[in-house]
Amino acid sequence: MDVNIQKYQAFLKAVEYGSFTKAAEALSYSQSGISRMIGDLEQEWNMILLERGRGGVRLTSDGLRLLPYAQNVCAEYKKLQMQVDELHGLQSGLIRIGTFSSVATHWLPNIIQQFQKDFPNIDFELLLGDYAEIENWIVSGRVDCGFLRLPTINPELETIFLEADPLMAVIPEHHPLADCKKFPVQELVSAPFLLLSRGANSDATDIFSNCGLNPKVHIMTWDDYAIMSMVEKGLGISVLPQLILQRIPYHILTKELDVPAYRRVGLALRSKKTASLAVKRFLEYLQYR
Repeated sequence: MDVNIQKYQAFLKAVEYGSFTKAAEALSYSQSGISRMIGDLEQEWNMILLERGRGGVRLTSDGLRLLPYAQNVCAEYKKLQMQVDELHGLQSGLIRIGTFSSVATHWLPNIIQQFQKDFPNIDFELLLGDYAEIENWIVSGRVDCGFLRLPTINPELETIFLEADPLMAVIPEHHPLADCKKFPVQELVSAPFLLLSRGANSDATDIFSNCGLNPKVHIMTWDDYAIMSMVEKGLGISVLPQLILQRIPYHILTKELDVPAYRRVGLALRSKKTASLAVKRFLEYLQYR
Protein backbone atom coordinates (compact mmCIF):
# COMPACT_ATOMS: atom_id res chain seq x y z
CA MET A 1 0.00 0.00 0.00
CA ASP A 2 1.19 3.53 -0.77
CA VAL A 3 2.78 5.09 2.34
CA ASN A 4 0.84 8.33 1.93
CA ILE A 5 -2.45 6.43 1.81
CA GLN A 6 -1.49 4.76 5.09
CA LYS A 7 -0.91 8.18 6.62
CA TYR A 8 -4.25 9.48 5.36
CA GLN A 9 -6.03 6.42 6.76
CA ALA A 10 -4.31 6.87 10.12
CA PHE A 11 -5.46 10.50 10.16
CA LEU A 12 -9.06 9.55 9.34
CA LYS A 13 -9.23 6.79 11.94
CA ALA A 14 -7.75 9.04 14.63
CA VAL A 15 -10.45 11.61 13.85
CA GLU A 16 -13.17 8.95 13.77
CA TYR A 17 -12.23 7.44 17.16
CA GLY A 18 -10.74 10.55 18.78
CA SER A 19 -7.87 8.39 19.95
CA PHE A 20 -4.53 7.17 18.59
CA THR A 21 -4.91 3.95 20.57
CA LYS A 22 -8.31 3.06 19.13
CA ALA A 23 -7.18 4.06 15.64
CA ALA A 24 -4.20 1.76 16.02
CA GLU A 25 -6.46 -1.13 17.03
CA ALA A 26 -8.75 -0.54 14.04
CA LEU A 27 -5.84 -0.48 11.57
CA SER A 28 -3.75 -3.18 13.28
CA TYR A 29 -0.87 -0.78 13.93
CA SER A 30 0.89 0.17 17.14
CA GLN A 31 -0.15 3.37 18.90
CA SER A 32 3.31 4.78 18.29
CA GLY A 33 2.99 3.92 14.57
CA ILE A 34 -0.24 5.92 14.26
CA SER A 35 1.30 8.83 16.15
CA ARG A 36 4.38 8.75 13.93
CA MET A 37 2.40 8.69 10.66
CA ILE A 38 0.23 11.64 11.66
CA GLY A 39 3.34 13.47 12.85
CA ASP A 40 4.91 12.85 9.42
CA LEU A 41 1.84 14.33 7.72
CA GLU A 42 1.95 17.40 9.89
CA GLN A 43 5.63 17.84 9.13
CA GLU A 44 5.10 17.40 5.38
CA TRP A 45 2.22 19.86 5.29
CA ASN A 46 3.79 22.19 7.87
CA MET A 47 0.68 22.45 10.01
CA ILE A 48 -0.96 20.88 13.08
CA LEU A 49 -3.86 18.61 12.15
CA LEU A 50 -4.85 17.28 15.58
CA GLU A 51 -4.77 18.67 19.07
CA ARG A 52 -3.50 16.11 21.56
CA GLY A 53 -4.82 15.94 25.11
CA ARG A 54 -5.52 13.53 27.97
CA GLY A 55 -9.03 13.02 26.65
CA GLY A 56 -7.76 12.05 23.19
CA VAL A 57 -7.38 14.05 19.97
CA ARG A 58 -9.54 16.49 18.06
CA LEU A 59 -9.29 18.37 14.77
CA THR A 60 -7.65 21.75 14.51
CA SER A 61 -9.17 24.27 12.10
CA ASP A 62 -6.55 23.30 9.48
CA GLY A 63 -7.26 19.63 10.03
CA LEU A 64 -11.00 20.22 9.67
CA ARG A 65 -10.43 21.97 6.34
CA LEU A 66 -8.27 19.17 4.93
CA LEU A 67 -10.37 16.30 6.28
CA PRO A 68 -12.80 16.06 3.27
CA TYR A 69 -9.89 15.87 0.83
CA ALA A 70 -8.22 13.07 2.76
CA GLN A 71 -11.57 11.26 2.87
CA ASN A 72 -11.94 11.58 -0.92
CA VAL A 73 -8.43 10.27 -1.55
CA CYS A 74 -9.02 7.23 0.65
CA ALA A 75 -12.42 6.55 -0.90
CA GLU A 76 -11.00 6.65 -4.43
CA TYR A 77 -8.12 4.43 -3.40
CA LYS A 78 -10.60 1.90 -2.06
CA LYS A 79 -12.44 1.93 -5.40
CA LEU A 80 -9.14 1.43 -7.20
CA GLN A 81 -8.25 -1.54 -5.04
CA MET A 82 -11.68 -3.07 -5.59
CA GLN A 83 -11.20 -2.88 -9.34
CA VAL A 84 -7.71 -4.39 -9.09
CA ASP A 85 -9.02 -7.18 -6.88
CA GLU A 86 -11.92 -7.84 -9.27
CA LEU A 87 -9.57 -8.07 -12.22
CA HIS A 88 -7.24 -10.43 -10.38
CA GLY A 89 -10.26 -12.53 -9.52
CA LEU A 90 -11.59 -12.15 -13.08
CA GLN A 91 -14.95 -11.10 -11.69
CA SER A 92 -15.39 -8.48 -14.41
CA GLY A 93 -13.64 -7.31 -17.55
CA LEU A 94 -13.78 -7.07 -21.33
CA ILE A 95 -11.81 -8.92 -23.99
CA ARG A 96 -11.77 -7.33 -27.45
CA ILE A 97 -10.98 -9.71 -30.29
CA GLY A 98 -10.37 -9.12 -33.98
CA THR A 99 -11.48 -12.04 -36.11
CA PHE A 100 -12.68 -13.20 -39.51
CA SER A 101 -15.90 -15.02 -40.23
CA SER A 102 -14.73 -18.65 -40.20
CA VAL A 103 -13.10 -18.32 -36.78
CA ALA A 104 -16.04 -16.30 -35.46
CA THR A 105 -18.44 -18.98 -36.67
CA HIS A 106 -16.64 -22.23 -35.88
CA TRP A 107 -13.99 -21.58 -33.21
CA LEU A 108 -14.99 -18.71 -30.99
CA PRO A 109 -18.38 -20.09 -29.86
CA ASN A 110 -16.65 -23.16 -28.41
CA ILE A 111 -13.77 -21.18 -26.89
CA ILE A 112 -16.02 -18.57 -25.28
CA GLN A 113 -18.46 -21.20 -24.02
CA GLN A 114 -15.69 -23.01 -22.15
CA PHE A 115 -14.11 -19.77 -20.92
CA GLN A 116 -17.36 -18.43 -19.52
CA LYS A 117 -18.01 -21.61 -17.56
CA ASP A 118 -15.10 -20.50 -15.38
CA PHE A 119 -15.32 -16.73 -15.83
CA PRO A 120 -18.99 -15.90 -16.50
CA ASN A 121 -18.65 -12.15 -15.88
CA ILE A 122 -16.03 -11.47 -18.54
CA ASP A 123 -17.60 -9.81 -21.59
CA PHE A 124 -16.42 -10.02 -25.21
CA GLU A 125 -16.37 -7.58 -28.11
CA LEU A 126 -15.78 -9.16 -31.53
CA LEU A 127 -14.71 -7.08 -34.52
CA LEU A 128 -14.88 -8.76 -37.92
CA GLY A 129 -12.44 -7.70 -40.61
CA ASP A 130 -9.84 -8.92 -43.07
CA TYR A 131 -6.29 -9.90 -42.14
CA ALA A 132 -4.81 -6.42 -42.66
CA GLU A 133 -7.59 -4.69 -40.72
CA ILE A 134 -7.25 -7.08 -37.78
CA GLU A 135 -3.50 -6.61 -37.64
CA ASN A 136 -3.92 -2.83 -37.65
CA TRP A 137 -6.48 -3.09 -34.83
CA ILE A 138 -3.97 -5.07 -32.75
CA VAL A 139 -1.16 -2.59 -33.37
CA SER A 140 -3.36 0.42 -32.61
CA GLY A 141 -4.84 -1.16 -29.47
CA ARG A 142 -8.38 -1.28 -30.82
CA VAL A 143 -8.46 -4.98 -29.95
CA ASP A 144 -6.54 -6.96 -27.33
CA CYS A 145 -5.74 -9.81 -29.69
CA GLY A 146 -6.76 -11.08 -33.08
CA PHE A 147 -6.95 -14.17 -35.25
CA LEU A 148 -4.84 -13.82 -38.40
CA ARG A 149 -3.20 -15.59 -41.27
CA LEU A 150 0.45 -16.06 -40.35
CA PRO A 151 3.04 -14.70 -40.73
CA THR A 152 1.97 -11.21 -39.74
CA ILE A 153 3.16 -8.15 -41.61
CA ASN A 154 4.39 -6.55 -38.39
CA PRO A 155 7.22 -8.74 -37.04
CA GLU A 156 6.98 -7.17 -33.56
CA LEU A 157 3.63 -8.81 -32.82
CA GLU A 158 3.69 -11.95 -30.70
CA THR A 159 1.90 -14.83 -32.39
CA ILE A 160 0.55 -18.25 -31.47
CA PHE A 161 0.26 -20.74 -34.33
CA LEU A 162 -3.00 -22.68 -34.11
CA GLU A 163 -3.68 -24.68 -37.27
CA ALA A 164 -2.78 -25.20 -40.89
CA ASP A 165 -6.19 -24.77 -42.53
CA PRO A 166 -6.37 -26.57 -45.93
CA LEU A 167 -7.56 -24.58 -48.95
CA MET A 168 -10.25 -26.48 -50.82
CA ALA A 169 -11.66 -26.27 -54.33
CA VAL A 170 -15.36 -25.36 -54.23
CA ILE A 171 -17.40 -26.48 -57.24
CA PRO A 172 -21.07 -26.94 -58.21
CA GLU A 173 -22.62 -30.37 -57.78
CA HIS A 174 -22.95 -30.76 -61.55
CA HIS A 175 -19.29 -29.95 -62.31
CA PRO A 176 -17.59 -32.35 -64.78
CA LEU A 177 -15.01 -33.24 -62.12
CA ALA A 178 -17.60 -33.84 -59.40
CA ASP A 179 -16.35 -37.42 -58.91
CA CYS A 180 -12.64 -36.67 -58.77
CA LYS A 181 -10.74 -37.49 -55.57
CA LYS A 182 -8.49 -34.45 -55.77
CA PHE A 183 -9.17 -31.39 -57.85
CA PRO A 184 -6.40 -30.52 -60.34
CA VAL A 185 -5.02 -27.05 -59.67
CA GLN A 186 -4.77 -26.45 -63.41
CA GLU A 187 -8.56 -26.80 -63.66
CA LEU A 188 -9.02 -23.67 -61.53
CA VAL A 189 -8.50 -21.62 -64.69
CA SER A 190 -10.92 -23.66 -66.81
CA ALA A 191 -14.03 -21.87 -65.53
CA PRO A 192 -14.94 -18.41 -64.24
CA PHE A 193 -13.25 -17.97 -60.86
CA LEU A 194 -14.96 -16.43 -57.84
CA LEU A 195 -12.25 -14.79 -55.76
CA LEU A 196 -12.59 -14.36 -52.02
CA SER A 197 -10.60 -11.19 -51.52
CA ARG A 198 -10.60 -7.82 -49.85
CA GLY A 199 -7.92 -5.64 -51.34
CA ALA A 200 -4.73 -7.71 -51.50
CA ASN A 201 -5.98 -10.27 -48.99
CA SER A 202 -6.65 -13.50 -50.84
CA ASP A 203 -5.79 -17.01 -49.69
CA ALA A 204 -5.96 -18.23 -53.28
CA THR A 205 -3.38 -15.76 -54.61
CA ASP A 206 -0.39 -17.80 -53.44
CA ILE A 207 -1.72 -20.90 -55.22
CA PHE A 208 -1.94 -19.11 -58.55
CA SER A 209 1.43 -17.44 -58.07
CA ASN A 210 3.23 -20.66 -57.13
CA CYS A 211 1.65 -22.62 -60.00
CA GLY A 212 1.99 -19.88 -62.60
CA LEU A 213 -1.76 -19.69 -63.20
CA ASN A 214 -3.82 -16.75 -64.38
CA PRO A 215 -7.45 -17.34 -63.35
CA LYS A 216 -10.43 -15.74 -65.05
CA VAL A 217 -11.73 -13.79 -62.05
CA HIS A 218 -15.42 -13.37 -62.76
CA ILE A 219 -16.61 -12.07 -59.38
CA MET A 220 -14.63 -10.80 -56.41
CA THR A 221 -16.09 -10.41 -52.92
CA TRP A 222 -14.94 -10.64 -49.30
CA ASP A 223 -18.04 -12.59 -48.19
CA ASP A 224 -17.28 -16.31 -48.20
CA TYR A 225 -20.95 -17.29 -47.88
CA ALA A 226 -21.75 -15.19 -50.96
CA ILE A 227 -19.07 -17.17 -52.82
CA MET A 228 -20.71 -20.47 -51.82
CA SER A 229 -24.12 -19.28 -52.93
CA MET A 230 -22.79 -18.18 -56.30
CA VAL A 231 -20.96 -21.48 -56.81
CA GLU A 232 -24.24 -23.26 -56.05
CA LYS A 233 -25.90 -21.24 -58.83
CA GLY A 234 -23.22 -22.28 -61.32
CA LEU A 235 -21.60 -18.84 -61.62
CA GLY A 236 -18.11 -20.26 -61.27
CA ILE A 237 -15.72 -22.14 -59.00
CA SER A 238 -13.59 -21.00 -56.11
CA VAL A 239 -11.04 -21.84 -53.43
CA LEU A 240 -12.00 -21.44 -49.77
CA PRO A 241 -10.47 -22.45 -46.43
CA GLN A 242 -11.76 -25.72 -45.04
CA LEU A 243 -12.69 -24.06 -41.75
CA ILE A 244 -15.49 -22.02 -43.32
CA LEU A 245 -16.83 -25.07 -45.18
CA GLN A 246 -18.27 -26.75 -42.10
CA ARG A 247 -22.04 -27.16 -41.65
CA ILE A 248 -22.78 -25.25 -44.84
CA PRO A 249 -26.36 -25.08 -46.17
CA TYR A 250 -25.36 -24.87 -49.85
CA HIS A 251 -25.51 -27.63 -52.45
CA ILE A 252 -21.87 -27.53 -53.45
CA LEU A 253 -18.90 -29.88 -53.46
CA THR A 254 -15.55 -29.34 -51.79
CA LYS A 255 -12.42 -31.07 -53.02
CA GLU A 256 -8.84 -31.31 -51.88
CA LEU A 257 -6.41 -29.78 -54.35
CA ASP A 258 -3.81 -32.02 -55.99
CA VAL A 259 -1.19 -29.53 -54.81
CA PRO A 260 -1.19 -29.10 -51.00
CA ALA A 261 -2.24 -25.58 -50.04
CA TYR A 262 -2.90 -24.14 -46.60
CA ARG A 263 -3.35 -20.94 -44.70
CA ARG A 264 -1.57 -20.85 -41.34
CA VAL A 265 -4.06 -19.51 -38.79
CA GLY A 266 -2.89 -18.07 -35.50
CA LEU A 267 -3.58 -15.55 -32.79
CA ALA A 268 -1.57 -12.34 -32.49
CA LEU A 269 -1.23 -9.73 -29.77
CA ARG A 270 1.16 -6.93 -28.97
CA SER A 271 2.69 -8.59 -25.92
CA LYS A 272 1.76 -11.54 -23.74
CA LYS A 273 3.68 -9.98 -20.88
CA THR A 274 1.64 -6.77 -20.83
CA ALA A 275 -1.71 -8.36 -21.73
CA SER A 276 -4.51 -8.13 -19.19
CA LEU A 277 -5.05 -11.09 -16.89
CA ALA A 278 -8.35 -11.81 -18.67
CA VAL A 279 -6.56 -12.04 -22.04
CA LYS A 280 -3.83 -14.25 -20.57
CA ARG A 281 -6.50 -16.62 -19.26
CA PHE A 282 -8.30 -16.52 -22.61
CA LEU A 283 -5.17 -17.82 -24.33
CA GLU A 284 -5.37 -20.94 -22.17
CA TYR A 285 -8.79 -21.75 -23.70
CA LEU A 286 -7.73 -21.68 -27.35
CA GLN A 287 -7.44 -25.47 -27.15
CA TYR A 288 -11.24 -25.70 -27.01
CA ARG A 289 -11.65 -24.42 -30.57
